[in-house]
Amino acid sequence: MLVSILIIDVALVAWSLHLMQEAIAQREFSLMLAGTLVAASAAALLVVYFLMGSCLSHLTEISQHTY
Repeated sequence: MLVSILIIDVALVAWSLHLMQEAIAQREFSLMLAGTLVAASAAALLVVYFLMGSCLSHLTEISQHTY
């Protein structure tokens, strides 16, 4: 699962860099904004993945604990 998330994340970063290069070449603010938003979504994807992994491991640990 981690490998697929990393592949998607690398693809998003590559697309973001491509958009930003086009923005500089064409002097368009909208492409720069789009590139920034795609980069932010790539970062958010990793943050959510690690937060959910931590949360699920914590819940699994609690459910296996007997009182």
